[in-house]
Amino acid sequence: MNILLIGSGGREHALAWKIRRSPLVKRLAIAPGNPGMSDLGDIHDIKVTDVKNLVGLALSIQADLVVVGPESTLAEGIADALARVNIPCFGPSQKAAQLESSKAFTKDFCKRHNIPTADYETFTDEWEAKAFLKSYQPPYIIKADGLAAGKGVAISPDLQDAYAEVEAMFGGRYGAASKTVVIEEFMTGEEASIFAIADGETAMLFGYAQDHKRAFDGDTGPNTGGMGTYSPAPIVTPELLEITKSDILGPTMRGMKAEGVPYKGVLYAGLMVEDGNPRLVEYNARFGDPECQVLMLRLKSDIVPYLLAAATGRLRDLPEPEWHSDAAVCVVFAAQGYPDSPLGGSIIRGAEQDFGPEVSVFHAGTKRLDDGRLAANGGRVLNVCARGKTLQEARDAAYAAINKIDWPMGFFRTDIGWRAL
Repeated sequence: MNILLIGSGGREHALAWKIRRSPLVKRLAIAPGNPGMSDLGDIHDIKVTDVKNLVGLALSIQADLVVVGPESTLAEGIADALARVNIPCFGPSQKAAQLESSKAFTKDFCKRHNIPTADYETFTDEWEAKAFLKSYQPPYIIKADGLAAGKGVAISPDLQDAYAEVEAMFGGRYGAASKTVVIEEFMTGEEASIFAIADGETAMLFGYAQDHKRAFDGDTGPNTGGMGTYSPAPIVTPELLEITKSDILGPTMRGMKAEGVPYKGVLYAGLMVEDGNPRLVEYNARFGDPECQVLMLRLKSDIVPYLLAAATGRLRDLPEPEWHSDAAVCVVFAAQGYPDSPLGGSIIRGAEQDFGPEVSVFHAGTKRLDDGRLAANGGRVLNVCARGKTLQEARDAAYAAINKIDWPMGFFRTDIGWRAL
């Protein structure tokens, strides 16, 4: 098989690492890729939103499958464009991708199909939004409707801070993404990430993890795209998985089909769990980042047949995927100033050394300088991941590796996995 993988982050590096291990793969092309992926496939410098040239690349390599990593590519309609040239795409159509690209769409969809989630209201006027805030108690949850690289959610401790967040969003903090704002009730409980892959008819569970959204230890600091993950997570019990399938994933698949937008690709449910009962925080239309990294380390099955079956409507022909019993941990090494103003260009030493068979370092925001040195080129720069027989063993291996990397301009949380230890 010839496969085109779209993306350049740690999620895509992990996907490339796993796809490359499949005996079914003859050629793996990656666009635009990153320095860590150069030994896994041929790299093509095409932006993830350049649908025309991405489709052209898929045609030129005679791709049997295109795997889409980032949400921005899906929102641009890559799956629709590939369908017009009869190339299977692992990823939803532009309309179906609204489950991630529009929080207002998803909240309204949940209401129509009785999917448990937080109460909410949607606003396009700053003053109406501010007036509504008074009907809720703090903390206040304020969300940009559109895509904001995982950072379009504010948790305000008091009314004055909430007013400031509303002003900033309507003032253009996230551009067009915050022209519409969703305000919802604060949900208590513990968060969990549950993944399924879908083929328009069937949704098959495909792993779970727990993320750490806040920037600093102790779950303090601003929200980020994710500072680390671990899997398995004790909060995800067999009972929780069954409830999620019956009350959240099942109604979503049926509802999307009934509304004329059958869903294919990854369906990533971010949940808030209280007393064993899940409510949907948000949907993502792609693998989580950095959740994908720990899932790829734990996935025992060849991933390629599942990606292809989801893209071509044949998931029912496959058995449930097999998973290693080992635990996996991912620690994000981020640039100083992340998430607001990450400092770029600093030199990273030691990231490409051999850390042993249980450690994988996935590049998330790096660039190769002309002299061969590795430099930071983003907010979340490296994902240092490890597997172990226990969570503690995996965590110790990840932190031992990250402490061998010489990058004074980076920082990381030291408490990934704390809820399970």
